[in-house]
Amino acid sequence: MPIINPSYATDNFFDEMMASKGQVRPHYNRLHQRLGTLTEDDFNKRRAAVDLAFLRRGVTFTVYNDSEGTERIFPFDLIPRIIPSAEWARIEAGLIQRITALNLFLHDIYHEQKILKDKVLPAVQILTAKHFRREFMNFSVPKNIYIHICGTDLIRDHNGQYLVLEDNLRCPSGVSYMLENRAAMRRAFPNVFQSYGVQPVEGYSDQLLKDLRYIAPKGGSKPNVVLLTPGVYNSAYFEHTFLARQMGIPIVEGRDLIVKSSKVYMRTTAGLVQVDVIYRRIDDDFLDPYVFRSDSVLGVPGLVSACRAGNVSLANAIGTGVADDKVIYAFVPKMIKYYLDQDPILANVNTYLASDPTERKFILENMEKLVVKSANEAGGYGMLIGPASTKAEVADFRNKVAENPRNFIAQDPIMLSRSPTWCDGKLEGRHIDLRPYILYGEKVTVTPGGLTRVALRKGSLVVNSSQGGGSKDTWVLKGES
Repeated sequence: MPIINPSYATDNFFDEMMASKGQVRPHYNRLHQRLGTLTEDDFNKRRAAVDLAFLRRGVTFTVYNDSEGTERIFPFDLIPRIIPSAEWARIEAGLIQRITALNLFLHDIYHEQKILKDKVLPAVQILTAKHFRREFMNFSVPKNIYIHICGTDLIRDHNGQYLVLEDNLRCPSGVSYMLENRAAMRRAFPNVFQSYGVQPVEGYSDQLLKDLRYIAPKGGSKPNVVLLTPGVYNSAYFEHTFLARQMGIPIVEGRDLIVKSSKVYMRTTAGLVQVDVIYRRIDDDFLDPYVFRSDSVLGVPGLVSACRAGNVSLANAIGTGVADDKVIYAFVPKMIKYYLDQDPILANVNTYLASDPTERKFILENMEKLVVKSANEAGGYGMLIGPASTKAEVADFRNKVAENPRNFIAQDPIMLSRSPTWCDGKLEGRHIDLRPYILYGEKVTVTPGGLTRVALRKGSLVVNSSQGGGSKDTWVLKGES
């Protein structure tokens, strides 16, 4: 029996492959036809081959506090998500617009703070943000670029409209899975992949290295770039080693680096080697025990002094996290209008701020109908999905919001679009999102595709791998198909 099920139902959600009345969307026709010739046995063999390849290559992630063990193969679904070129062009333009405005915002709030003086944004929201770094006021970062790597999460509503769910600006993760997923799909469905004319994602690592070298303090043809990791116990350690290997740069821990005379050096068997650029995968708090958390053993004592002296560059810049705050997210459309004099190409999800008395009252009275999020949590943690929660969970969150309103936002539930996904021996619709990756160097580059994350549990809206989610390859077409 072919794996395509004639009774496949969209259930009134926007489905990526199937339009209303069972019509296949034009850009999915070729894939739909191929799946119609594929038996379950053949499909499962391809799935098993991909899982084995992932296991051998160590494509894993870490789940903390799990009794079954921490290391897991990253769940991967063989049915790709396909995006037509015209659709992608709008996404790309919206992402470039967004990162441009966010970067201008970061430069502004760490210098003149015009957007606060003009009362476009409430100063109290910025100045009380957890990741606003007063220590870096009036400090100029190399080339005035704060956000070198960004992963912006997009969803589609019931009409198929793309909306921005959040921006990940501190240490965005997941790009290694995007690249591994593409390699897996090339092996699993080589003919259908070739027939589609899919835009490549494989240039990401080369572009990243180019952009990292661009911000080197003294320029030159080959600045010394390293990737700073918290170590093997970090949930994204596979990605750290993967990217370092792809770029051909050393991967280091804090203990591998030393600061002398406000310069950073890497310890090697041949002696000390000066470091020009650090792609850090460590949050600000742990970077330098002399300036931030004094108990940190992950960072490099004196690193901030080297940055201030202009002898080493960091990506992303210290202080970028203020724009990662979910409260600040609510104001990005105003930033775009203020700095660029443009309307947002990609809209935000309707958001309520618990710090506003009127909106807080609405949140507290309607919590069971809303999605409530902590301002600085990630990975699906610190979140309440009201319609799917118990009365006790709602009551607990109601108390948390009342006690610390600055730390919470709420959003109207969005019925995320769904994509055909192989679950429990059959093809069913599962909710998805999309994390494209944006690089900012001499120019802004958006990798054509991104990480499509899928909620593997039926009915779930949580796509994070730590919460039972998986991923798909994302095919952006070169032309209409």
